[in-house]
Amino acid sequence: MKEFEIAVPVGHEPSAKQIEAQAGGLQAVLVKRSLDARKEPLWRYRYEAYAAGEYQPYSLPEYRDVKSAPSVIVVGAGPAGMFAALKLLTLGLKPVVLERGKDVHARKVDMAELSRQGRVNPDSNYCYGEGGAGAFSDGKLYTRSSKRGDNREVLYQLVQFGASKEILYEAHPHIGSDRLPAVVENIRDCVLEHGGEYYFGARVIGIEGKAGDFSVLTADGTEYKGIAVILATGHSARDVYEMLQNEGGALEAKGFALGVRVEHPQEKINYAQYSGRWRPGMPAAEYSFVEQQDGRGVFSFCMCPGGILVPSATEAGTVVLNGMSNSSRNGRFANSGVVVQINPEDVPGNDPFRMMDFQHSVETKMFEYCESVRRAGGQAPANPMAAPAQRLEDFCEGRVSRTLPETTYHPGIVSAPLHQLLPPMVADRLRRVFPRVKIRNYCVPGAGLVLGVESRTSSPVRIPRDPETLQYTSVPGIWPAGEGAGYAGGIVSSAIDGIRCAAAVAETLKG
Repeated sequence: MKEFEIAVPVGHEPSAKQIEAQAGGLQAVLVKRSLDARKEPLWRYRYEAYAAGEYQPYSLPEYRDVKSAPSVIVVGAGPAGMFAALKLLTLGLKPVVLERGKDVHARKVDMAELSRQGRVNPDSNYCYGEGGAGAFSDGKLYTRSSKRGDNREVLYQLVQFGASKEILYEAHPHIGSDRLPAVVENIRDCVLEHGGEYYFGARVIGIEGKAGDFSVLTADGTEYKGIAVILATGHSARDVYEMLQNEGGALEAKGFALGVRVEHPQEKINYAQYSGRWRPGMPAAEYSFVEQQDGRGVFSFCMCPGGILVPSATEAGTVVLNGMSNSSRNGRFANSGVVVQINPEDVPGNDPFRMMDFQHSVETKMFEYCESVRRAGGQAPANPMAAPAQRLEDFCEGRVSRTLPETTYHPGIVSAPLHQLLPPMVADRLRRVFPRVKIRNYCVPGAGLVLGVESRTSSPVRIPRDPETLQYTSVPGIWPAGEGAGYAGGIVSSAIDGIRCAAAVAETLKG
């Protein structure tokens, strides 16, 4: 096998003659496409070339009919839960998926209510519901590492269920919030067609029994039986953590990151990242950065080119922001989380919920500030999901903004001293890092808008599990999986972890 690269101008693809000339009679396989905008923007296509019979294309495992097979309860229909269910099909076990929220299409109604009226459905929102939080956050597929499992098992199945083949070779692949719902629905249909089961509005309130014989109780009084439980609830399900603790289970505080969403006009980011060479037809520019400040990482997170800002609160009385983009990424604005790493030692105490309590206190403070402005008759939207906001240069200088620019955040914004509302260990680090960001004109007057708060970066709680069997240390037969368990971050890593847990279930049963 040999490797070669072909560079072509943006808007073009390598010709068959170019590929054949470089391959030298070998079979060429495209493995990566990346954008090089350092000078004149180019696509760089990287190929692997194989001799006849040497290349072995990846083949997906076969889904089996599991209608009469033993049942494994899968709690949560986010990436970890969905891919655990698919893996169980290939292993001859019946997945019974319990999702507290609604199906991926029905939850859109609740998200619209959240944006327009500020009404939070605690079981159906941008975090809860089929597809999980990632279904409406651009569908970024960050993880390329295969350290924890074969990411091809995730990417090829996503393509099989409707994602673009480009995710197999793009350097920064994404599916898009407009396309992901259909992919998620196709996964569900596959599980059902092969004998698995799906139940929506099934919020789990109790797990009883032991390995080989579990009863899972939901809030509507229904009881589901299974030989094992895969707990894939996502990073915001506090009630599940409390349920485990109340039943004597162990939990651990876990570090996470907290900060703000930063919004710029997309044309400013395009100009900076393309060194002034951007033109219509080129991809909307992205950015990422990592800095160190006072012993903690400060980094961009979930950058959404051509995207919008959305409310991601899971309960009333809090304000939480996230970003999303459609597959075309053709909106007028770009947004990104910029967050500071918070470690367990940064929050005093021994309570496993102290990081989650810290997270919640900041989200509540954002809401309470906007509410105080309303009560005082100040300029604040009636929507209770309105967010505190500040011009980026004002945030760095520590002054309240007299005026605020246009934003994509539909519930509206309130001029606020975010430099004071955020915890000092977060605000001080952000204020020092923003002027150092190596993106042209990122922090100049009039460049950007800062909104609070970006706090749902990962779970602030970990469910401890055995490193070999992956089972919950407190209850054998329960497999904590994905972001909510504290072992993943993002769609691909969560899906890989769900696959690993499903395989561990089968391996344990076999043993």
